[in-house]
Amino acid sequence: MPNDQTPPGQQEPWENEAKNRYPEHGDSPLELREGESASANVALSGEPDYDLEERTAKFGEAVIRFVKKMPDNSTNCRLISQLVGCGTSIGASYCEADDAVSKKEFLNKIGTCKKEAKETKFFLRMASTAEPGLKEEARSLWREARELHLIFCKIYRSGRGQE
Repeated sequence: MPNDQTPPGQQEPWENEAKNRYPEHGDSPLELREGESASANVALSGEPDYDLEERTAKFGEAVIRFVKKMPDNSTNCRLISQLVGCGTSIGASYCEADDAVSKKEFLNKIGTCKKEAKETKFFLRMASTAEPGLKEEARSLWREARELHLIFCKIYRSGRGQE
C-alpha cells in the first residue's frame, strides 16, 4: 500500500472532526523537543498544560521544526510559508489578548487566535497530502491545533456571553 493512503477503516483526524467535537481523553498537550517526533509527544508530568502562552509557544516551535523537515519545492514553499505564519501567530495573538486593555480588544484577539488555529489545521492537512512521509507528525500537530481551536472557541463564546 502506498504511504499516502490511509489504511481501510481508519480515518484521518480531520475526516472525523464533525462527528467528534471534543478531544479524546488522555490526549496530552504538545511538547516536542529537538529530535523528537510528534508521535512521541508526552508532557513530562503527564498533566495538561494550562498556561496557554507557553502551550501556544511550544506549538509554534513544533510547527517550525515540522516545516524544516519538508523538502523545498514549489508546492511546499507556499505551504511552509502559510504554516509558519498561521502556526506561530496563534501564540503572538494570544500574547496580545493577554495584554488587552479592554474586553472588546481581548475578544478581538481571541477571535484571531481562533481563526489562526483553524487555518493551521487546514494547512497541516494540505502538508500531509503534499508530504505523505510526514503524515503522522502532521496528524499530531493537527490534533493540537484542533485542541487550541476548541479552547479559543470556548473562551470567545464565554466572553461574548458576558456582555
